[in-house]
Amino acid sequence: MDVRLEAEQTLRDLGVDAEIVEVGCIGPCYLEPLLDIKLPGKPRVSYSNQDPRRTRFLLEKVFQGGEWPERDLVGHFGEEGAMNGMPRFHDHPMLKPQVRLVLRNCGVIDPTDLDHYLARDGYRALERALAGKPEDVLETVKASGLRGRGGAGFPTWMKWNFCRQAGDGQKYMICNADEGDPGAFMNRSLIEGDPHAVLEGLVLAAYTIGASQAYIYIRAEYPLAIQRLEEAIGQMREIGVLGENILGSGFSLDITIKEGAGAFVCGEETALIASIEGKRGMPSSRPPFPAQSGLHGRPTIINNVETLGTLPNIIRNGAEWYTRYGVDTSRGTKTFALAGKVRRTGLIEVPLGTKLRTIIEEIGGGTQKPFKAVQTGGPSGGCLSAEFLDTPITYENLAQAGSIMGSGGLIVLDEDTCVVDLAKYFLRFTQSESCGKCVPCRVGTRHLYNILDRITCGEGEPDDIRKLETLGEVIRGASLCGLGQTAPNPVLSTLKYFRNEYLAHVQEKRCPAAVCRDLVIYRVIPGKCTGCQSCVRVCPTGAITGPRSEPHNIDEEKCIKCRACYEICRFDAIAGDAIVITS
Repeated sequence: MDVRLEAEQTLRDLGVDAEIVEVGCIGPCYLEPLLDIKLPGKPRVSYSNQDPRRTRFLLEKVFQGGEWPERDLVGHFGEEGAMNGMPRFHDHPMLKPQVRLVLRNCGVIDPTDLDHYLARDGYRALERALAGKPEDVLETVKASGLRGRGGAGFPTWMKWNFCRQAGDGQKYMICNADEGDPGAFMNRSLIEGDPHAVLEGLVLAAYTIGASQAYIYIRAEYPLAIQRLEEAIGQMREIGVLGENILGSGFSLDITIKEGAGAFVCGEETALIASIEGKRGMPSSRPPFPAQSGLHGRPTIINNVETLGTLPNIIRNGAEWYTRYGVDTSRGTKTFALAGKVRRTGLIEVPLGTKLRTIIEEIGGGTQKPFKAVQTGGPSGGCLSAEFLDTPITYENLAQAGSIMGSGGLIVLDEDTCVVDLAKYFLRFTQSESCGKCVPCRVGTRHLYNILDRITCGEGEPDDIRKLETLGEVIRGASLCGLGQTAPNPVLSTLKYFRNEYLAHVQEKRCPAAVCRDLVIYRVIPGKCTGCQSCVRVCPTGAITGPRSEPHNIDEEKCIKCRACYEICRFDAIAGDAIVITS
């Protein structure tokens, strides 16, 4: 907001008559805030890492001096050679390997302006679908091979067909926007950047299954996304693509936004339905499946945000066009939130079948320190080692490796990450988010967490690894819903691929990554310390002392091992040494 205010003020000071347009996330989050300038007759030009001072400098150069400064320049959006040697935005290393189908409008259009969406063929798919029969839409989706992007990857057409065959009468369509994985922001970004695409997909799905009432279940923690949806729904009513007799087709639909309280378990279909019904968000046994008996006991389909956002593209361009992307049984593209120790973080979209190496090294720019692993599928997923870097990402390949696709969270880890500590982090999340309805999940995840906690404190026992494996398998097989069934994945996958790290903690009382607080001691390396005092400023206990420009010291008595000094040091002058507990 500071950048926008400065841009407005600078333009006023320069006497420039310009319109400022806000757009959604275009992907490379590590470059934000971005400021783009579009002059008449020229392509849009993008600049990164803006702050008020840089923004004023940039605008003065462009509008007073007629110059395009090279500093912070990312590229232009025109054809090659359109700006005298300036690079193209989409030739940026993070963007070039990507294929943007679902995200095609994000960062391009003003999400609050319906005309922008219409200018990009918005609601053409709905117009085409309503001119035919619901069966035509179903056949197109079947031919496209689209699978649910919420994680399980169930064929979308088949789920819809179950609902269509469930008889006549009231049916419901629900958009699951209850994204809650740590490190995931794909669905929120899509809604904030292109709400009409998701809503058009929701109407298409409702038309196909014969629903007259639709819901969007979205966590209240996403206020901007909710605002964008509310604005877009109002605009839809004005042009007749929502409400009674949509576009004169005889099909009617109403959409209600239901704000959730932010419970991770409400990502489970039956828990989500219970929440909409005003009950506590707890899952129930299946069958019956929601497609047969869901909301208020009526046939109900729940699709993820990305699944719905993909639909207009498929209906508008055809199934054959969509199957050009992806491989075998995993067709199309997938969005991922790329986060962690990778150089270039952000929102990406690649064809399914793309190798993990391409995502991490080409798109993400690799890691500063040696790569260690990647966590796919968020807290319900698995931690895959370097041997899987050349594995094409498909639903089957990830499941075979002991992980899942999930909704698209990708967290990259380097050698500074302790996998036991990582597994404990995810267990703490799923344990706290467990609704407590079934014993395997409620009690089992707590025991798993307690064992991991003892291990990271140097109190592991010889039998702990066997207990982790046995308990993990029991929880996986006996839990009521997907939350419990997938909760042990981080533990089991790290045990499978990083067993030696567990053994070091249990048998040697040593943390190889020097992360576990009770198994590490920090010291300053005098030959590397420049005395910049960055560590002094972040140390919460005053344990680090020393005059400027001279090597500092760490007082072990005062050090609480918070790791803040290690993280901030730009000269690798803080060493985290693994210690061994001997008694």
